[in-house]
Amino acid sequence: MRRFLYENGLSVVLLLLFLVALAGQSVTGWYEYNEDQREHRQPAVGFGEYLTTGHFIEATFENWESEFLQMAAFVVFTVFLYQKGSSESKAPGRVEEVDIVLPRSQIPEDAPWPVRRGGWVLKLYENSLGLTFLLLFIASLLLHAYGGAEEYNQDQSAHGQGGPALTTFGYMTTSRFWFESFQNWQSEFLSVAAMVILTIFLRQRGSPESKPVYSPTTETER
Repeated sequence: MRRFLYENGLSVVLLLLFLVALAGQSVTGWYEYNEDQREHRQPAVGFGEYLTTGHFIEATFENWESEFLQMAAFVVFTVFLYQKGSSESKAPGRVEEVDIVLPRSQIPEDAPWPVRRGGWVLKLYENSLGLTFLLLFIASLLLHAYGGAEEYNQDQSAHGQGGPALTTFGYMTTSRFWFESFQNWQSEFLSVAAMVILTIFLRQRGSPESKPVYSPTTETER
């Protein structure tokens, strides 16, 4: 167990922090939701029921959507875009290890099985990271829209406003949906841009996200 934690400490700690934060969001969101229910003279809901409400689903996947968009864009853009001096970029004009395609005769025996298989399986595997983030983004976008539609319809009902209920795709045509999305997307792209640019000039000893402390500002290292 000790060896496992030592070798996987980064993912373990990040996943634990994710679960703690998600639990905090769900509990505080539950209290907030029931306070709103009481203000509108509606019955309070149990914790399990709250997790199925549009209030929780929208808030959760609205954030996941922007995170997965950020990662998908960053993974794909770094294939062909460069930033001289940044530890987050490949070096301009240099063929790096991630660009190399080995001939079958040089593929090591312990390479992942899609590499040894070749063909369309290899093509899919070569782009699997960006594709997975893209699919996670699309799934989160749709769940954000589903939760938003549920929350919108409940708000309309609570305020005594009639009219047909909005569907998931109907909600995606509203300015409210796109406002919720864009307000998260802009912050994600800003944070990535800050990481790319700040690693040109600033350092963090011991972090693989930083260039070595002694590296010149203009040198692009990964």
